[in-house]
Amino acid sequence: MSGLLFGVIVLVIFVVILVWKTAVIVPQRNEYVIERLGKYRDTLEAGFHILIPFLDKIAYKRNLKEEPIDIGSQTCITADNVTLEVDGIMYLQVINSRQSAYGIADYHFAASQLAQTSLRSAIGKITLDSTFEARESLNKQVVEAIDDAAQNWGIKVLRYEIKDIQPPRSVLEAMEKQMQAEREKRAEIARSEGDRQSMINRAEGERQEAIARSEGEKMKRINEAEGRAQEILKVAEATAEGIRKVGEALASPGGREAANLEVAKKYLDEFGKLAKANNTMIVPGNLTDVAGMVATAMTTLRQTSKTVAATGPSSRPEMKTSAA
Repeated sequence: MSGLLFGVIVLVIFVVILVWKTAVIVPQRNEYVIERLGKYRDTLEAGFHILIPFLDKIAYKRNLKEEPIDIGSQTCITADNVTLEVDGIMYLQVINSRQSAYGIADYHFAASQLAQTSLRSAIGKITLDSTFEARESLNKQVVEAIDDAAQNWGIKVLRYEIKDIQPPRSVLEAMEKQMQAEREKRAEIARSEGDRQSMINRAEGERQEAIARSEGEKMKRINEAEGRAQEILKVAEATAEGIRKVGEALASPGGREAANLEVAKKYLDEFGKLAKANNTMIVPGNLTDVAGMVATAMTTLRQTSKTVAATGPSSRPEMKTSAA
């Protein structure tokens, strides 16, 4: 009875070992590389699989997900002989499990070492100032270099990112001084541009003011000249009209007698004023000959009357023109 129980236990253990050796469940986004008697047999994808006990074995397990690999800090020298400490991170993915198992011993180590050497080579071709601006270009160069070398490794480098670039302290201090000088330069340029614009604005304002003042003075003089011209024209027109009226009055009946009387009256009035204004005066020899002086004045008036009668009303436009 005890022997039978022992045999059953052995049989159960054998079945369990057999099932454990033959039944394989591959998780999603994973692949198992199977070897039979030390030789590659098959690559198992996600799902349930049965192996031949004691002949087949799982040699390699590969994860097909994207894997981030940290690239440690390394020393790089730029084209202008500046030492930098640079680190980064790389993202790769297994695309062929068989090649990743038999193409290289450790694709993680190989990819990280190749990334470091490629980065050192890329940084050695550029200067320090270009290093900070060329991160995208450096990342692409590293990815391309690893892809070219890893064609038989069964992996694909998706991207590479530089995490930090650390120059020496002396270089940092020099860069800080350079940046400060650049900021002061921009501030000084801005101030000078402001002063320049201010002077231009003031000059423009003064120019506009001078133009406006000169325009005002010009209009003032034009207006004054036009006023004087109008005044002269009006005086000339009034004088011409008075002369015409005098001529018409002399030509009318009784006009000469009235003119004689007016001239004699004016003569006596003016002579009386002259006597009042001066203690000593010179008088003409024919002072008592008032009639002779009146006759002389009337002769002048008659000549004027004849001139007006001869020219007639048509002369008035010419007089206006002459006065103007």
